[in-house]
Amino acid sequence: MEIKIYQVDAFAERTFEGNPAAVCPLKEWISDDILQKIAEENNLSETAFFVTKEKGFSLRWFTPEAEVDLCGHATLAAAHVLFRHIGYSEDTIEFYTKSGVLEVAKSGYGYSMSFPSSIIEPFKAPSDLVEGLGIAPTETYSAFDYIVVLDSEAEVMSLTPDFSRLKNLDLRGVVVTAPGDNVDFVSRCFFPKLRVDEDPVTGSAHCEIAPYWAKTLNKNKLIGKQMSKRTGVVQCEVIGDRVILIGKAMDYMSGLLTIKT
Repeated sequence: MEIKIYQVDAFAERTFEGNPAAVCPLKEWISDDILQKIAEENNLSETAFFVTKEKGFSLRWFTPEAEVDLCGHATLAAAHVLFRHIGYSEDTIEFYTKSGVLEVAKSGYGYSMSFPSSIIEPFKAPSDLVEGLGIAPTETYSAFDYIVVLDSEAEVMSLTPDFSRLKNLDLRGVVVTAPGDNVDFVSRCFFPKLRVDEDPVTGSAHCEIAPYWAKTLNKNKLIGKQMSKRTGVVQCEVIGDRVILIGKAMDYMSGLLTIKT
């Protein structure tokens, strides 16, 4: 079995920034076991697989540990591969996913993605969350991740999490956010349960925190920056129950997987 593979830096202005994702176009779905093994072998935070449908594409995402329901940066990477390398000629791509239909279009800045927003609810911080972060949250919420709000960008940058404690939490992961010094808000994202201790740039997390900051700052268009070692900028617009995420993508490599089973 031979499968084409691309590696793309998503939410990146240049190579070695943003979040690297692998993208594998498939003619048809292969076994989940092989998909998971490919993602584990790639050892990136996400590997995206897509199959052509009569209209649009069926898209799935795998971490080295498990399949996930929503991933922003790997969706951006998949759209980039379709537009740039496979010659997709329409203005908008429709991806059919576990989180519904996701649309990606070219924009003046890069690529624009329409994702469902997530409703976050106030939540008392569990002890593993507080002790795992080593800091008392200003506010704590829950959605598909724990959302921890701090007072400043400096506090977000100073975190040195205990991932063994965060791994005990029942939700997908932890998103820490605060007002930014030169952008509207900053964040860091930790997913040790998925074998991704710190994710470089997390599109899906912005579906949780962009609506929060839109309400807090009373503005619908925002710029977020994820303060990982690689860093990445995500332009956000909150429109009703959707969050528009805009970012760039940079090619890193392409190749061919040869799989013998």
